[in-house]
Amino acid sequence: MNGSPLLLDRAQLDDRSEFRDAVLAGLDSTPRAIPAKFLYDARGSALFDAICELPEYYLTRTEIEILRRFEADIAAMAGPGCALVEYGSGSSVKSRLLIEAMRDLVAYVPIDISRQHLDATANGLRRDYPHLKVEPVCADYMTLARLPADVSAARRRIGFFPGSTIGNLLPVEATAFLCRARGLLGEGGALVLGVDLKKDPRRLHDAYNDAAGVTAQFTLNLLRRMNRELEANFDLSAFAHEAFYNPVEGRIEIYFRCLRPQTVTVAGRSFTFAEGERVHTEYSYKFDDAGIATLARSAGFTIARTWTDPARLFAVVYLVSP
Repeated sequence: MNGSPLLLDRAQLDDRSEFRDAVLAGLDSTPRAIPAKFLYDARGSALFDAICELPEYYLTRTEIEILRRFEADIAAMAGPGCALVEYGSGSSVKSRLLIEAMRDLVAYVPIDISRQHLDATANGLRRDYPHLKVEPVCADYMTLARLPADVSAARRRIGFFPGSTIGNLLPVEATAFLCRARGLLGEGGALVLGVDLKKDPRRLHDAYNDAAGVTAQFTLNLLRRMNRELEANFDLSAFAHEAFYNPVEGRIEIYFRCLRPQTVTVAGRSFTFAEGERVHTEYSYKFDDAGIATLARSAGFTIARTWTDPARLFAVVYLVSP
């Protein structure tokens, strides 16, 4: 992204202010919780990319297999002259499959909250696809109000929300996001949605508790970020990553857990933690066919196609706006 140093510094200060306010509010609440989006600073985004390569983490490779197998079908359903809008783009690895398949794209719009990660990804895409207009948007996709003006030239807008990130949202949040996306994608728009399916709880548990401990590093990086950006003094060795499947709610729940009684300073304020106390960081809801249909209907979408892998671990769903 181009821009004066003053504007860049101001944007960074705004980001840090939002982070501070969310952390202080989350640590003041009962039970304590910090929004999952703050896991994704530059280091957190890199750690998540590493998680996607782990043998236990079936989600990424399974979704990529589905996209590779059915990319031509997705491109045919989208039709020519589209703009591809990706929510939570990360490294845009999966979107490259659709970019390759949708050869006459008007524009690709990656949306991500990590400015540093987004800029690096956009620069790589411009290098690899010199004829593609890449319009990165650094924003929280839950509150995004408009898309770049260049997208208006597209015949239709195709949203892309992979990785089962929809599962990180509470049901009411998921509906709100889909409603907002349907409005931004406009009349005739469509959304390609990645959804993790319900399965053996043991397999789910292993996916979020890998033997190499990369997911634990990802969770505890939130403490490292607070130490760096909010002048906190968390001792990372005094906290542990904790993730488990809740079969009643149909979701993985992720926390960092305090290992001993302690008091921590964050942004000039003191917070006392009891031994065993947990701070929630993330949910990951899992779906069955009925749940996907209910979710789509709640936001006014219709399911046009659903593609899955042979073992039905994961699904890619093509939603259309009537």
